[in-house]
Amino acid sequence: MTQQASLPQRVKIVEVGPRDGLQNEKEALSADVKIELVNRLARAGMPNVEAASFVSPKWVPQMATSREVMAGIERLPGTIYSALTPNMQGFEAALAAKADEVVIFGSASEAFSQKNINCSIAESIARFAPVAQAAKASGLRLRGSISTAFGCPYQGEVPLDAVADVVSRMRELGCDEIDIADTIGVATARQTQAVMLRAAQEFPLAQLSGHFHDTYGQALANIYAALEVGVAIFHSSVSGLGGCPYAKGATGNVATEDVLYMLNGLGIETGIDLDQVVDAGQFIAQALGRKGASRAGNALLAKRAG
Repeated sequence: MTQQASLPQRVKIVEVGPRDGLQNEKEALSADVKIELVNRLARAGMPNVEAASFVSPKWVPQMATSREVMAGIERLPGTIYSALTPNMQGFEAALAAKADEVVIFGSASEAFSQKNINCSIAESIARFAPVAQAAKASGLRLRGSISTAFGCPYQGEVPLDAVADVVSRMRELGCDEIDIADTIGVATARQTQAVMLRAAQEFPLAQLSGHFHDTYGQALANIYAALEVGVAIFHSSVSGLGGCPYAKGATGNVATEDVLYMLNGLGIETGIDLDQVVDAGQFIAQALGRKGASRAGNALLAKRAG
């Protein structure tokens, strides 16, 4: 298929299923299952796998095995293995676990920041300054993630300038990449373009990524809209892992299989083998005792069986 001139020729996928996806799952999984999942995804050609989170197990029990997971995975050359680090204690654990990239986070919504971590956006970002400095001193990649950039469950609309403000703060900390996240899945296509273009006034577009949830079924439309304005990094979760805690029963992260199916159809290169990702999705869905949430994945499995 001929590549449309307006879309990127290549896209980087950041696979967040093993961390952002699984942390919302109530079913406790063994370290061995998580290690197998990370290995399958890396072997499928994922350039970046979010594999662990060094947070208190009291708050996120599913991530209590992060040290074991990072110690047990097969490290493929060229693959970035990321870990979420909420503080210096988490950073030290990530460093010891040989993470390639540490992830810090903040909210674009003042109400969300106050409700979730009991401090202002400015205070929350300032707390990450030591982590950012330590990451740079240790030669690690630093990624910043901005939640509720398209809407907030508490304050509703989030102004473009509020997103831009957090992007500039993350830039000042030295982030190599910044994620613009639709935490509750309310974004629509035109809004997606407006937010991404405003963020790009503060940080290079080539280093901005889109993290979309599919709560209202708009994730693929939003990814396409972001592609149209030049965004070429997207987050997705194998088998659509992860729920949305702010919309009961709603899906969470967009499924990696669905994103790959769309990108393949557009003739956009990813370097990822869709069939292997479908297998990885089936593996983790079975481990959780349910059918996978990817429509493309389920269709491809049905086609194989038929």
